[in-house]
Amino acid sequence: MTTDQTSVVVSRVIDASAADIFNLLSNPERHHELDGSGMVVSDEKTDRITASGQVFTMNMHNEKMGDYQTENHVTGYDHNKLLAWQTAPAGTEPKGWQWVWELQADGADSTEVTLTYDWSHVTDKETLKKVSFPMVSKDDLEESLNKLAAAVSGA
Repeated sequence: MTTDQTSVVVSRVIDASAADIFNLLSNPERHHELDGSGMVVSDEKTDRITASGQVFTMNMHNEKMGDYQTENHVTGYDHNKLLAWQTAPAGTEPKGWQWVWELQADGADSTEVTLTYDWSHVTDKETLKKVSFPMVSKDDLEESLNKLAAAVSGA
């Protein structure tokens, strides 16, 4: 785990193939099962992620903002290896924070999964006034990896 002023990165080995993990990550309908922060409620009937440039919508909730939606713009896609998106409040363009899932196969049934929450490209002064980064903690990200491991194992 590393932390600096503009990102949080966590990693762990999960006893599952990269293909099985990617299959779960690329299905927004399952993201609420993986969210260690507790903010993701459900997806808004989004298709499976298959390429960069797609947008998927999530229904969210937190104490400060109540119920809201985000549009997630897929910025990185490499089948069974990488999935990344920039998040924006629904109806707006991304302001520069990004989620990156990287998968490194370590045999047929073991994968090192790295999750990065990066807000280094947030430059809009209004956004920086309104949003207190990081909005999600290192513990939340580690819990996301734990939930991913449980979900992919069927636990």
